[in-house]
Amino acid sequence: MPSEIAASESYRQDLVDTGVVIRTEALIKTYEMGAEQVHALQGVDVEIRKGEYVAIMGPSGSGKSTLMNLIGCLDSPTSGRYWLAGRLVSELDDDELAYIRNKEIGFVFQTFNLLPRATALHNVELPLIYNGTPAEERVEKAKLALQRVDLTSRMTHKPNELSGGQRQRVAIARALVNDPSIVLADEPTGNLDSKTGEEIMNLFEHLHTQGNTIILVTHEMDIAQHAHRVIFIRDGKIASDEKVKKHQTGD
Repeated sequence: MPSEIAASESYRQDLVDTGVVIRTEALIKTYEMGAEQVHALQGVDVEIRKGEYVAIMGPSGSGKSTLMNLIGCLDSPTSGRYWLAGRLVSELDDDELAYIRNKEIGFVFQTFNLLPRATALHNVELPLIYNGTPAEERVEKAKLALQRVDLTSRMTHKPNELSGGQRQRVAIARALVNDPSIVLADEPTGNLDSKTGEEIMNLFEHLHTQGNTIILVTHEMDIAQHAHRVIFIRDGKIASDEKVKKHQTGD
């Protein structure tokens, strides 16, 4: 047992030292649907490094949402291993997963998921409230996060006083407030018109240049093209994993 623990610790340190923030190994997810088994993921191996900007694509039923839920620690795999920021999260219990979700992952959803009666500032504070950050520090961090998305002038406004694009910026600020290992965005432009959607994608590009690791889940190729790498899922397996041409270097 001590040798196994030592080997696991060495492997964890190797991931940290090489900048690997996400690694999945032979990830399988099977759902029981009555008497039938649905094989949503069938042995997925993925590695994403700190500072990458990755899009995960696939048709409906391909397994991309399942993979997103596993990466986001919203679900656990049937088998296989998943490492996030050096921690083997595939073997954590529900309380530990909740902590990882709050600390290591910033979520951005298509529907914004903002509290309607709370100000932009209070909405951004929420993850810090859940993890017990003192009030003064909380407010300061929330203000800085809103500043990063150019929304300082709207921090006292409630969601119904903001445009769709501004609401999504609040959601992005909330995702950034804990300085997470990854920002996981699920169809972040799905409820926005094309012009506002483009503005949000430009914001993600700006955040990426500042060093954020961004994983974008989308079914739209023009949105995926903003990323620097596209992983395509089909029938629960990785069909392709390629750099986006316009972002490729000459190597």
